[in-house]
Amino acid sequence: MRITNIRTLHCGAPSALEAPLDRVWTFVLIETDDGVSGVGECSVFRLNQSVAEIVHRFSQFLVGQDPTRVEHLWQQMYRHPFFRGGPIMNAAISGIDIALWDIAGKVAGLPVYRMLGGPVRDRVRAYARADLSGSTVEQVLQAQHHGFTAFKLSPPHPTGGFSEFATADAAIEQVFQVRNAAGSDLDLMVDFHGRLSPAAAVRFLDGVRDQGLLFAEELIPPDNVPAYAQVTSAIPQVPCATGERLYTRWGFRELIETRAVQVIQPDICYAGGISELRRIASHAETHYIQMAPHNPNGPVATAANIHLAAASPNFLILEYARKPPFFEHALQKPLSLTAGHFDLPKAPGLGVEINEKYIGEHPPHDLKFPSDWYADGAVADI
Repeated sequence: MRITNIRTLHCGAPSALEAPLDRVWTFVLIETDDGVSGVGECSVFRLNQSVAEIVHRFSQFLVGQDPTRVEHLWQQMYRHPFFRGGPIMNAAISGIDIALWDIAGKVAGLPVYRMLGGPVRDRVRAYARADLSGSTVEQVLQAQHHGFTAFKLSPPHPTGGFSEFATADAAIEQVFQVRNAAGSDLDLMVDFHGRLSPAAAVRFLDGVRDQGLLFAEELIPPDNVPAYAQVTSAIPQVPCATGERLYTRWGFRELIETRAVQVIQPDICYAGGISELRRIASHAETHYIQMAPHNPNGPVATAANIHLAAASPNFLILEYARKPPFFEHALQKPLSLTAGHFDLPKAPGLGVEINEKYIGEHPPHDLKFPSDWYADGAVADI
């Protein structure tokens, strides 16, 4: 069996139910001379065209090779370019790697999680986010009604320009409002997208230390691991999480070995695919750190995460960005979700096939980078 062609497809998707098509899902399709094909995903926020170009460049030496030599091809893609790292290069590797695992599973006649050593759990727990219409409290109660046992909040944006402390205070108030409405059985998380200073981060953690958060996500920018360790140790009652903007095992090494957070969040679309997330998870397991994959992406990434989660002992919970009907219609058959948990696929490979007709009918827009500012006009983090 040999690879004959590698191509990419882009699908426009909304960030919320009533939003315009302000997200892009980038899929990788690998075809072989035996008629077996594989699908992967390498969606990266507003960088889809750049990623597609690197996939094309990789295809120039991958075509003609055996697709079941997954690790051999991963090593070529990572080590042969002189410049390594970053979201674009690693996203291309990730999408191709996921598609190669899909092919390997189909050739073996096994779901990918069976190829990874078999399942260590019977289903994969997911959490909901505010992706639908209605207030945050309304969406939380709706998610509970549909069986979700966890929900991730995003703090409201302060008026009059960005402020770390105003954001921290608004997030504290939001947590109390949701906790009062939803009760103590629902696990809550809060995502700050790395926008707080260490002092504001500690202020938030102190304000919610008794609210039973599952974790606080990306409180501060991910660049400074000692700063993260300082924040984490200040209020140890609230687990801290980060990792969505780190790539490969080398990008996670210091974070894990210093135990700077209690939960890591690699993204399967650009941290290295199934192959690399498996290694990152194993490294974290030796330091008693749990993994909650970052996954605001499309249905193929979610399928790949389900297989990884099924076979990873230190998996905690999976992000699920609900985007009906796009999420369901981009596949020939939707993923099976029951009471806030994904059922393990039974079909060989990833167990999903994309709907190329539907994807072709929803092309992406040319998206610009967002901006935000402090009250005095200085640049704020996004």
